[in-house]
Amino acid sequence: MYIKVFVTPDAKREKIEEKGETLLISVREPALQNRANDRVREMLAERFGKPFGKVRILTGHRSRAKMVSINS
Repeated sequence: MYIKVFVTPDAKREKIEEKGETLLISVREPALQNRANDRVREMLAERFGKPFGKVRILTGHRSRAKMVSINS
């Protein structure tokens, strides 16, 4: 499954919202040393009931707009 994601790092509270085909994800982690990306992967794994290792960021590693793959 492929998901479009738009990330807001350094947010005051964490949340996931749906806007059309895109998930808007706010994380408390800063965008340093891959911490925000790891938290996004954790939140998506929890939401879809998959292990952390099955969630991969395909594109947008240094961007707020990302394409994420969740394998079964």
